[in-house]
Amino acid sequence: MAAQQGMPTSALRGLEEALGMGMTVSGDTNEAVAAEGAYYLEQVTLTEASEDDYEYEEIPDDNFSIPEGEEDLAKAIQMVQEQATDTQILEQKTVLSSKHAVPEAIEDFLCNFLIKMGMTRTLDCFQSEWYELLQKGVTELRDVGNVPDVYSQNMLLENENKNLKKELKHYKQAADKAREDLLKTQKVRDFHRMHHKRTVQEKNKLINDLKGLKLHYASYEPTIRVLHEKHHTLLKQKMLTSLERDRAVGQIYGLQETLKHMEIGHSSHAPEIRVAPNCEKENAPEGPTQKGLREAREQNKRKTKMKVNKKDSEFPTDMQPNPNLSLCKENICPAKFDYKLNNILRLHKLPVSCIVVHPHKDILVSCGEDRVWKVVGLPRGNVLLTGLGHTDWLSDCCFHPSGNKLATASGDTTVKLWDLFKGSCISTFEGHTHAVWSCTWHSCGDFVASSSLDTTSKIWDVNSERCRYTLYGHTDSVNSIEFFPYSNILLTGSADKTLSVWDARTGKCEQSLYGHMHSINDATFTPRGHVIASCDACGVTKLWDFRKLSPIVSIDVGPSPGNEVNFNSSGRVLAQASGNGVIHLLDLKSGQIHKLMGHESEAHTVVFSHDGETLFSGGSDGTVRMWS
Repeated sequence: MAAQQGMPTSALRGLEEALGMGMTVSGDTNEAVAAEGAYYLEQVTLTEASEDDYEYEEIPDDNFSIPEGEEDLAKAIQMVQEQATDTQILEQKTVLSSKHAVPEAIEDFLCNFLIKMGMTRTLDCFQSEWYELLQKGVTELRDVGNVPDVYSQNMLLENENKNLKKELKHYKQAADKAREDLLKTQKVRDFHRMHHKRTVQEKNKLINDLKGLKLHYASYEPTIRVLHEKHHTLLKQKMLTSLERDRAVGQIYGLQETLKHMEIGHSSHAPEIRVAPNCEKENAPEGPTQKGLREAREQNKRKTKMKVNKKDSEFPTDMQPNPNLSLCKENICPAKFDYKLNNILRLHKLPVSCIVVHPHKDILVSCGEDRVWKVVGLPRGNVLLTGLGHTDWLSDCCFHPSGNKLATASGDTTVKLWDLFKGSCISTFEGHTHAVWSCTWHSCGDFVASSSLDTTSKIWDVNSERCRYTLYGHTDSVNSIEFFPYSNILLTGSADKTLSVWDARTGKCEQSLYGHMHSINDATFTPRGHVIASCDACGVTKLWDFRKLSPIVSIDVGPSPGNEVNFNSSGRVLAQASGNGVIHLLDLKSGQIHKLMGHESEAHTVVFSHDGETLFSGGSDGTVRMWS
């Protein structure tokens, strides 16, 4: 009997040691275990609580008083019954049965513990040995009993403690993150605070500067007023002087008429009066100044007689058809985009402003801001001819349709015509008041058109050497001008963001095209003439249907400005010289854009050879680059 009683006690002590918990039992408990075979953690004596200690809530009776003037026996009985019912409900005690917690068995506790610790082999050994002993009928195992509630509570507390530690770690991480965010927010706040202070300081400084400028302007107001008064006084004096001059001219004219009448009346004495002074002048010695003046007068008389004798050219009425309309050049010259830098020609000391290819020969002409134009032989790039004569930078040049003459536009406000066989200037057109940006030949070769910074364009007659028409309409600088192929139509592009179509025979604007948001730098026709291409100062290139006078597509390759656009001979490829030194090639069929990188600085001009196999571009470094 003593052996049977000692087995469960040793098993519990082993469990206690495995869980790391100590058990303290009193001597009375040990004696009870030895005597009766039962085990208690603690002996507790329960006493019934006295019901007299419970305090009940009093229900006030004020709500059940019958109002005065409404004493009704039936109502009074009903209220008394309701009051009695409520009292019974309050006096009833609802006793809820407490949920009996079933303690966990020893074997289940151990299995759960081993599963929790991941000791699967120990679990298998324990279960096999435990159930073998149960099958052998060892009754002591059945009397082991259940695990005391303290162990279960300890396990629950451990789990709760782990969960709380996890939550504490999570909260710490959240607090660290919040601290970092707070520091970052404080730094941003400090930065914005400093920026605000700096802005306030700048604002105050600007306000003080503005006040100083106002005072400075106020000090100039009396001087300006005095100058205005002087200006008005001078205008009045000028008007009076003009009136006196007109009066004196009228008197001189009257005296001349009177003298003529007197000469007619004394015609017999006139030869004697006139001969003596002439003889004296002829016999007197002539100085160099008088000789130069006499030669200048004679030269001006000859020029005047030559201009009077020259007649104005007439605009052709029956224009020959455009040969590009009948030729399908797309099949003859397939589009080419794989250009490679082949040669660099250093022709100018200052930026290259224009390149044009001869219509029939393998030569090109380049113009530069060094006031020089040069004829270059291809493909070697040797200089054949150099032209000097302009007093300011050159902006554009254009070949005569026959190729034997060249027109150049310059910042000196003139347009000059050159004979390429002699290399000399044959005509100079003067009439613009500001720099001339562009020039173009009519297909008949008798007219040259020019556009200028003075917001006008002019049509010059080559034969009579005079301006036939001045085209007014643009409100800002006219940057480009070009004749429609084999027609009397002109196209101009202006800094006022518009394109205009003009009739050269009348000098009137027929149509204006709107769409660009920035200054238009260049505009040109396709060889067939059915499409217009234009580029502006923000890098936007637009294509226009010339037959419908409506936009087709807009291509933005900015923000660098587009300086010049040109088509190849097939009209399928459009080249644009960009301000960032890139040459953009646009395939009009597929819409793809190809880039040629080779210029070290800004690209000003670009042009194709007639067969489309070579591309020429000029840059601000004074070089002409050949791509093939």
